[in-house]
Amino acid sequence: MNEILKYDSEFTESKFKTFVDNVFIQIHLAVMTKELDKIKHFVSHKVFDYYNKFVTELNQNKLIQMYDEINVKNTRILDYNVLNDKMIINVIITSRYMNYLMDENGNFVSGINDRRIEKENFLTFEKKIDFVQQGNVNKCPGCGASIDVNANGKCAYCGTIYDLNNKSWILVNIETV
Repeated sequence: MNEILKYDSEFTESKFKTFVDNVFIQIHLAVMTKELDKIKHFVSHKVFDYYNKFVTELNQNKLIQMYDEINVKNTRILDYNVLNDKMIINVIITSRYMNYLMDENGNFVSGINDRRIEKENFLTFEKKIDFVQQGNVNKCPGCGASIDVNANGKCAYCGTIYDLNNKSWILVNIETV
């Protein structure tokens, strides 16, 4: 981690793992509620496009993806490195949840809705080496209101998405085994 600390003196492993867990849960909640704007600020365009396509297909088939009783059992940093102008951290999350589809009337369609299953999830995060240090309060670039980027990166007042790309870690890849 010394290489990461060289570029980000405020980095701590525990703080990063908490951030990763939050991103993971927020993605699954955004898919269930079909409110992907809530995750747009901390995922890459590639990851956002993947989930947008997934939710579009759900909508076309009049289905709802459910992740009931979701939690993160364990988060472990696999490796980290600095490449060109970015810091990269690969993480494995062990999660547990019920994973099933419902129709728009709330009827069970398929999947597992009677017990939680355990899954391994591989995530890759990137942060630019020349990132802009954030203060304690994040301000909306559109109207100047305070934004809680951990809960929702969309301004409640003007709807502007708070772009973390030059300020924080961005999820650039996620795979579930």
